[in-house]
Amino acid sequence: MTATAMVKAEGVRKSYGSVEVLKGIDLEVAPQEVFCLVGPSGSGKSTFLRCINHLEKVSAGRLSVDGELVGYRQKGDKLYELRDSEVALKRRDIGMVFQRFNLFPHMTAIENVMEAPIQVKGETKAVARARAERLLDRVGLSDKAGNYPSQLSGGQQQRVAIARALAMEPKLMLFDEPTSALDPELVGDVLDVMRGLAEDGMTMIVVTHEMGFAREVGDSLVFMDEGVVVEAGSPRDVLTNPQHDRTKAFLSKVL
Repeated sequence: MTATAMVKAEGVRKSYGSVEVLKGIDLEVAPQEVFCLVGPSGSGKSTFLRCINHLEKVSAGRLSVDGELVGYRQKGDKLYELRDSEVALKRRDIGMVFQRFNLFPHMTAIENVMEAPIQVKGETKAVARARAERLLDRVGLSDKAGNYPSQLSGGQQQRVAIARALAMEPKLMLFDEPTSALDPELVGDVLDVMRGLAEDGMTMIVVTHEMGFAREVGDSLVFMDEGVVVEAGSPRDVLTNPQHDRTKAFLSKVL
């Protein structure tokens, strides 16, 4: 692979006390790739996602985004942890959308989208507002700009959350089960927005239970269980012809 991987994990481990949640994850995500992570609850998918933007610190191994180590700098053969301010600076390039929407309840939809560029990047309100209007239009919510989160459905809140993450103009988007807290009829609108991002060439890592989305939009699919990568390949291959018994057992329950 000649281009720098957007995300590269080498032997990534994560422990909480004596419990090892990630047991040596090796994977690469290419620029503009839609990379889907599937597996049972507790398999380490969300933990791995949180390690990518240093919301969780890895216990061992190396993790880099766009060629730069996450949370550390290397000097000689030693790794030194970056200061919080330095981590925050790098985190600006990584958008994250959570299962729960985490919008600011006291701010309208457009204020939620404007907030980070103004506070973090020092943008003027006019510039931030113009982009926020474009992004709300993109996620199909330009008519809801003045609404507060409590006045929006779960699916609408999640689309505002996506717009908010995009407002920082990230090079990488992380989605942690973005549809699992939604009513089934609201899932499609959120997946449509993600589909549009994929078509625009956004690099995305998606932890999901939506196998149809993974098959249709994903470029790669990894099945994780108990902190290890059990199987990886193209979504179509893994979903229609899984090689590993554990993958077969999981897919027989979800497909």
